[in-house]
Amino acid sequence: MKYYDKLIFELSKPGRIGFSLPECETGANIPAKLRRESELVLPEVSEPDVVRHYTNLSQMNFGVDTGFYPLGSCTMKYNPKINEEIASLDGFRALHPLQPEQTTKGAREVIASLEKALAAITGMKRFTFLPCAGAHGELTGLMLMREYHMKRGDSARRKVIVPDSAHGTNPASAAVCGLDIVVVKSKENGLVDVEALKPLLGPEIAGIMMTNPNTLGLFEREIAQIAELVHGCGGLLYYDGANMNPLLGTVRPGDMGFDIMHLNLHKTFSTPHGGGGPGSGPVGVNDKLAELIDIPKVSGFHGNFGIMLRAYAYILMLGKENIALAGKLATLNANYIKESLKDCYKLPIDSICKHEFVFDGLAEPNGVTTLDVAKRLLDYGYHAPTIYFPLLFHQTIMIEPTETESKETIDGFIEVMRKIAQEALQDPELLHRAPVSTPIGRPDETTAARQPIVKCEC
Repeated sequence: MKYYDKLIFELSKPGRIGFSLPECETGANIPAKLRRESELVLPEVSEPDVVRHYTNLSQMNFGVDTGFYPLGSCTMKYNPKINEEIASLDGFRALHPLQPEQTTKGAREVIASLEKALAAITGMKRFTFLPCAGAHGELTGLMLMREYHMKRGDSARRKVIVPDSAHGTNPASAAVCGLDIVVVKSKENGLVDVEALKPLLGPEIAGIMMTNPNTLGLFEREIAQIAELVHGCGGLLYYDGANMNPLLGTVRPGDMGFDIMHLNLHKTFSTPHGGGGPGSGPVGVNDKLAELIDIPKVSGFHGNFGIMLRAYAYILMLGKENIALAGKLATLNANYIKESLKDCYKLPIDSICKHEFVFDGLAEPNGVTTLDVAKRLLDYGYHAPTIYFPLLFHQTIMIEPTETESKETIDGFIEVMRKIAQEALQDPELLHRAPVSTPIGRPDETTAARQPIVKCEC
């Protein structure tokens, strides 16, 4: 067993001390009911053991600062370090939401300026920054949708149309909001079937939830007709902003006919959200819903202010002149990878994509699955892409390079993907065992999910 494979409790030896604390002079008046009945069990290790343990753990982490994420649907783009400097300024870092209002003028000015910038980018009128994540924003937007209809006395509108290619959070958010979900099918080209949509429309439809480009990375070319049809039956259009990245500075959801939308500041505007957060999912509305924007109280104060700072810094750094380059380069990178690999990976829809695209496994799988490919990528130092989503294909591999990756990085990824395809033909068993060079090999994922071990049994 390697040194860094051991838990810190396994390194423990009685009597070893790696710290020195001063005696407590005041004592601690802890109520008896809150005191421990037995001593806290801590590892007894030297300072070098502690330092090496946590340093080795940190080096096992994969992050956008250490490697390439071809992670479709999540936009794990590089976070410029100037964003961190801005968010760490004393006047921002030490803010408290309950401090006197007259001392928060600068922070409130940032929020107001960010709202103007996002309105210009998206074609919306107003934004609320209360939501702390994308799904939180979806729920907020649907609450606004319901409020809009209720204020008009149209309480019968309790159904939301969701494409079969949608992000899983869309139907989940609608259900949480107390709405019924109606699924509209996609055509073979991956786009919403307008003819299948028409019979679904009626006086009970509150709206439709879409992202454009969709989860296959394809632009919904009939969006103007879809908007006309949904508006024609009295419904609203909700835009899932998770795929906003390729549209920056080029196309605005408001101009496509969307009434409500959320943005993932932690995706599109450069704060990678690995590890579960932090996030920010502000919701924007057009003119006809602007007066309702402050009604949903989904969180206290103004959400995650640090993420707003990073997003505003990112927008100012690019400026009006350059923000469109982000989407164009993301689109270029995605199409370059797609065209470079479509001879050895199955491309179910062979058309120009936007920021991401989907393969349906290997062109010649030889018993090798998408999971095998993803695991083997880890051996070559790449994070795995999103797999088995969207659910339209059996062996989905969703790839999204983002705009921040160089041609050299992308060429290296293409080379490895081609090598894995060759390995699948020559030595499929190697891929079934992968990863073989990581600290932890392939676990029994079913048992791990059903019988998780969440604490050390040392």
